[in-house]
Amino acid sequence: MASTAVDVEDLLVRVKNGDDAELAAVAREVAALAEEGRLGEDDDDDGLLVPALLVRLDAAGSAEARVSVMAALRRLAGCVGSESKERLASIEALSSIVRSLSRDVDERTEAIAVLLDLSDIPQVRQRIGRIKGCIVMLVTLRSAHESGTNDDADKLLHILSSNPQNVLLMAEAGYFRPLIHYLKEGSDMNKVLMATSISKMFLSEHMKSSLGEDGVIEPLVQMFKYGNLETKHSALGAIRNLSSSLQNAELLINSGITGSLLQLLFSVTSALMTLREPASAILAAITQSERILLYKDVAPQMLSLLNLSSPVIQLHLLRALISISGHKNARRARSKIRQNGGVQLLLPFLTEKNVEIKIAALNLTFHLSKDSSQELAEQFRETHLDILVKIISSPTSRDEKAAAVGILSNLPVTDKKITEILTRANLLPILISLFEANITASVTPQRMRLLEGIAGVFTRFTVTWDKKLQSLAVGCGVVPCLIKLLTEGSVDAKSKAATSLAQLSQSTMALSKSKSPRWLCVPPSAESYCIVHSCQCTVKGTFCLVKAGAVNPLLRILEGEEREADIAVLEALATLMQDEIWENGSRVIEKASGIHALLRVAEAGDLSSQDKGIWMLERIFRLESHRERYGEIAQALLIDLAQKGDPSLKPMIGKILAHLELLQTQSSYF
Repeated sequence: MASTAVDVEDLLVRVKNGDDAELAAVAREVAALAEEGRLGEDDDDDGLLVPALLVRLDAAGSAEARVSVMAALRRLAGCVGSESKERLASIEALSSIVRSLSRDVDERTEAIAVLLDLSDIPQVRQRIGRIKGCIVMLVTLRSAHESGTNDDADKLLHILSSNPQNVLLMAEAGYFRPLIHYLKEGSDMNKVLMATSISKMFLSEHMKSSLGEDGVIEPLVQMFKYGNLETKHSALGAIRNLSSSLQNAELLINSGITGSLLQLLFSVTSALMTLREPASAILAAITQSERILLYKDVAPQMLSLLNLSSPVIQLHLLRALISISGHKNARRARSKIRQNGGVQLLLPFLTEKNVEIKIAALNLTFHLSKDSSQELAEQFRETHLDILVKIISSPTSRDEKAAAVGILSNLPVTDKKITEILTRANLLPILISLFEANITASVTPQRMRLLEGIAGVFTRFTVTWDKKLQSLAVGCGVVPCLIKLLTEGSVDAKSKAATSLAQLSQSTMALSKSKSPRWLCVPPSAESYCIVHSCQCTVKGTFCLVKAGAVNPLLRILEGEEREADIAVLEALATLMQDEIWENGSRVIEKASGIHALLRVAEAGDLSSQDKGIWMLERIFRLESHRERYGEIAQALLIDLAQKGDPSLKPMIGKILAHLELLQTQSSYF
């Protein structure tokens, strides 16, 4: 039986004039007719149905109507004439469909389906990428957890990736796989296009890591190694933008690019000169990875390039060397740099007019001074020391001051000539002023380094063998600075401050005896009388730890989680436990709740800290009042430590257990 003729005029009237509910109904009718093959080019002679539906798609107020219209358009796309297809492929029509990508699930599912069906039309593939936000939305939907939607979005993106410009838009939206495909298998022109786009793109750390994980590094390195000048330039630009990611730095080192970069820097070929700056910048970036230490000749080669390079490249090379020498396991690398004349090469840079290069040279010198203080001291002349003091006292940056102070803090404290030069240069008052200006400043890595350096230099001016120097330091006001460092500094600064306090406190006994008169017309004041040293004590006169108010902050360090300062703190507190004063010292430590802190060290400290802490506990538990109050708390820990701890601790633990009457004095522990 012949099918009933379709009244297209009626459909058109209803599409144009119906409300949203009527529009949805007629659109479903149109879709069904098209599906049955009853509504094609011959039925809609004037090609008016598609334009009418497109007008209503843009104006429809309900999601149901829009979904039905798009479903109808999708069915019509396969059976209407070329003019209607062209209308469907117009920017205006596609824009209306793309707007639905940001709406609810049903609507965006239908929108992607329409775009996918229309993507067979070449003009559509060209135009979709030009519609603002379309690629971004498709990339977002590709990652959405919506069954069907993400697969269709992925298919559509794959189709659109035949256009290189679309691929660049996908990359900007964070979808890099098509771009990497072009880098691996595209034409030379497209490879350069993709690499250049990476070089100019703003990439978050996550995006850089994603690119690395997806395999971007290998093709870029191949382009750099084997491409022509334009290819090399674009590849280096891309690598430079990616190399700040630690993950990518490791991939680049593993790719073997380091040797090629250095070879380029040594090259005298004029055509390659423009590549030297990005090559040196990449070296500066990838050396942040500790894997660079596996390549032992890299640092000496960089060093040999320093005086042969422009200021910009010098700065990159210095920063690369700073990264290498600053790694945790870089002791051998630092040694190799020094053996190759690194320090002598850097000394002229201390007066460099380019501030960035000067700071970089100072920072590198600081790293090189970490484990070779005597060797460094032999190369530093008075003029170099004066330059460092001038940097510290001038209105230079905190970074510059921190590096200069750090170098001085690493010079051997036993070198009396250096101490004389620094004393003549009035360094101590300069450092104290600098300390006071920074101790309350906001916490930054530069401030932390500066305070660590200052604390390190203070240990030079508080050495036990020079009472005159100690008096100078105390007179300048070093003790209040040391006390503040115990609470405000990093664990390294706290350790150094405790060392200075220990050195000063070791002189207290001798000074208190020399200052004690044989008879007194007036009794000593309670304020100045020291219960530990049993005499009149003052900070300036006898360098007394108790009068300085150091006991409590020292003990608080032991109660903390960081253990690196324990031994220095214990050495300071142990000066209150010397043979002549141990009873009074024990009482002061106990009064400050120090026994719990010492037990914590015995439990969690390293061997040297445990040894010193247990030595102090043995003296503390000689007193009956302490045994009665703390014996029960201590015994379980001490027994466990005796059984499971280092054997070298057992004799002293045995003495404590004997004090607690848990062990006889003739035990094999002794």
